[in-house]
Amino acid sequence: MDLKELRRQRRGQSMGKMLPYAGYIIQSGVAMVFLFIVIAFSAWYTSLLRNIPEGVPIRWIMLVLLLPAAVHSSFRTYLQSPDTVFLLPQGHRMREYFAPAWVSGNVWKLLRLAFVLITLWPLYIRTEDTPKLLGATVLLLAGVKLLSSFGCWRELGMLSRPASRSFALLRWAVGGLMIAAWIWQPPGRALIFIVLLAAAYLAALAVPGRHRVAWERLIATDKNQGARALMILGWFVDVPGREQRVNARRYLSKWGSRLPWRQITAYRFLLTKSFARGDIFAIVLRIAVIALFLNWWNYASYLGSGIYLFFLFIVGIQLSALRRLHSESFWLIVYPLPQGSKAQNSIMFIFRVQLALAVLLWLPFLRGIGEQPGLVAGNLVAGALLTYLFKAYASRKEASLDDEDL
Repeated sequence: MDLKELRRQRRGQSMGKMLPYAGYIIQSGVAMVFLFIVIAFSAWYTSLLRNIPEGVPIRWIMLVLLLPAAVHSSFRTYLQSPDTVFLLPQGHRMREYFAPAWVSGNVWKLLRLAFVLITLWPLYIRTEDTPKLLGATVLLLAGVKLLSSFGCWRELGMLSRPASRSFALLRWAVGGLMIAAWIWQPPGRALIFIVLLAAAYLAALAVPGRHRVAWERLIATDKNQGARALMILGWFVDVPGREQRVNARRYLSKWGSRLPWRQITAYRFLLTKSFARGDIFAIVLRIAVIALFLNWWNYASYLGSGIYLFFLFIVGIQLSALRRLHSESFWLIVYPLPQGSKAQNSIMFIFRVQLALAVLLWLPFLRGIGEQPGLVAGNLVAGALLTYLFKAYASRKEASLDDEDL
């Protein structure tokens, strides 16, 4: 059996399922929005480089932006459930199958890391008193990336799930310490620290027991990655067969439990629980954290207003996926939901969540209420208006779908 050819075929099949939806993405206008964002960012960044304000925390900016690009790792293996039977006899040869996954997983992420570094570099050399050499920084970050990828692969094969999660946290801590040492310390001292830390990390990775091939975990991981890709496509077009990943978040377990137990609120209860345990919640949370940081930094400028509305728009796009979350659920057909309650509950739930986030993301602007009260109030009004426009658009779309069914 040619294992490399098998993976190549599976990769082609996976891409073949997604490519037909590319046209719908282009028709949705996302290409024009992306082009507008690139042009606006380029103009803003050029203006920033010409007039750099004093006290820019460039080292912290470098650390915050380079850390996820250097440490985050993932691999598409395209393993399937039947492989636990039919590929099990090939366990001793599975390195041939996994080698392309390792290469492709690193190549694309190294390119992403290089893009982030090259984008940041003009700002870095203009604000840092003693900047490091670009070539040395590229080599160091590439080393951190490869070390993190190796650590991630070892984590996937560990016998103990708690050990795997602990080593994932260790990987982020090690990567952060390496990048911080290079940014803050002299090159010689930083390199000594980085080499010693890398050796200690590699020694630690050799301690936990590992499967030769962690079939179940690799299959589950690849399944989640495929579902995430289909979820992104689902923002633009209805994608059949999408599966949702469920995350146990005990701190949100009571969210929605106080809803009145009536037919009219049944789907709202389901949607609340699904949002609290799904991937969309984690994505929205990350966006909110980044937006709060940027709004806090630009609280007294129109740039901050633009950042606020842009991230609120992105949040609205993410939340719109909730309208199709249970579009193929068998139980929604069996359970006697009142007619129209599914669409109404979805729209109102998304509206309330987005409105709450609009207020949350607006809070950093209160720092400038004494200097520019009009701007602060205007930001809140604009955020509420944008949220209402999302609600109105969703209502019109649901109404048009109902008209087509009649």
